[in-house]
Amino acid sequence: MKDFKKYYIIPEEPAEVYQALTNPVALQIWTGEKAEMSTEPGSEFSLWEGSIIGKNLEFEEGKKIVQQWYFGEQEEESIVTIKLHPHKNGTSVELKHINIPDEAFEDITEGWTDAYFGALAAFYES
Repeated sequence: MKDFKKYYIIPEEPAEVYQALTNPVALQIWTGEKAEMSTEPGSEFSLWEGSIIGKNLEFEEGKKIVQQWYFGEQEEESIVTIKLHPHKNGTSVELKHINIPDEAFEDITEGWTDAYFGALAAFYES
């Protein structure tokens, strides 16, 4: 199991970035894929046509998202914490993803940078 922490800059205000990460319609617009998402703690979610699934644990509107990502049978839960901070160029996203299975680590970390926050930044830049 490995942990990953990284910061990303998204050229939009934190409230808008939060909506883009939690509203299923907004998620579908910038990912181009059907999304199932709710801000109800305990609800399950599905992104990128089921390639990312898990459970929503905690929300602080406009500031924080905590989720459990499912990777099959795991001894320890894989937890994603996303914190949004105001930044002079929009939003500084603080990502912390713990307990990533070793065999999935490279794909997950590349996915965060390219497909997830890279795509979101590109959406707002266009």
